[in-house]
Amino acid sequence: MSAVGALAPESVRTPPPAARPPLRLVASNGTLSFGGRLGGGEGSFGEGLPAIRLTRRGRLVITVVATVAAATLAVVLATTVHAAAPQIDHVITVSAGLTLSEISATQLPSLPIQDGVARIQLANGLSTSQVHTGQSLLIPALP
Repeated sequence: MSAVGALAPESVRTPPPAARPPLRLVASNGTLSFGGRLGGGEGSFGEGLPAIRLTRRGRLVITVVATVAAATLAVVLATTVHAAAPQIDHVITVSAGLTLSEISATQLPSLPIQDGVARIQLANGLSTSQVHTGQSLLIPALP
């Protein structure tokens, strides 16, 4: 025998790891249920149904589907809800030099000016507070 052969490592075979027994569900009182399931007695819920195992991908799919369904429902509800149209009291024609704030102060005196301006804008579909001479404005009724 040479010195090289004595120093060469020999392959060592290890036995495969022992297979673990399947996990069993145990009730809170410590008793093992029939068939490894909780509540395995007669007439129990889910009797005869196969066990469902959700993988990570399955849980992700269920979460995404539920989120999309909730978002769709929210969008549908948000787009179908309409505010009631304001009740119109009368119509005025804008004179030269008149501003929307002045109209609000004279036509809706019981409201703060900003609230009156906002109500007039909503009633007329205005996006700005600019008005022009000769323009007809709907004045909403006071609550």
